[in-house]
Amino acid sequence: MTKYEDQLKHVAQVGLAVSDPGRLRMLMALVGRSLCVCQITEMLGLAPSTVSKHLSILKAAGLVEETKKGRWVYHQLCAQDCTCSPVVEWAKVALARDATVADDALKLKQILNIDPEALC
Repeated sequence: MTKYEDQLKHVAQVGLAVSDPGRLRMLMALVGRSLCVCQITEMLGLAPSTVSKHLSILKAAGLVEETKKGRWVYHQLCAQDCTCSPVVEWAKVALARDATVADDALKLKQILNIDPEALC
C-alpha cells in the first residue's frame, strides 16, 4: 500500500468514527479526562459490548488511546500533536452548545463520584 493509500484509508476511518452520534458523545466525554468502559456505558446507557465496539472504531481512527490502570482500561483522547487532534477540536467547537452533550456532562459529573469498583 502506498503512502497516499494509507492516508486515504486513515481519513476514511476518521470520517467513519465521527459519523455516529454515540461516538461523538464519547469523544466529548473524554475531553480533559480518561474514562473506563463502565463509566462510558453508564453515561450513554448502552450495552458494554456496544461501547467497546464504538471505542474500537475510535481507536482505529487514532482519535482515542487506552491505558491500563490496575484492573481497568481507561480511554482518553489522542495526544495534542496527533494528526486527529484538529478533528477533536472541531467537534468540541461544533458541539459546545449541544443539549445532549450538556446532559452527558451532567450525568458524567455524577458518575465520576461513584467508585469504579462499585460501578463496574
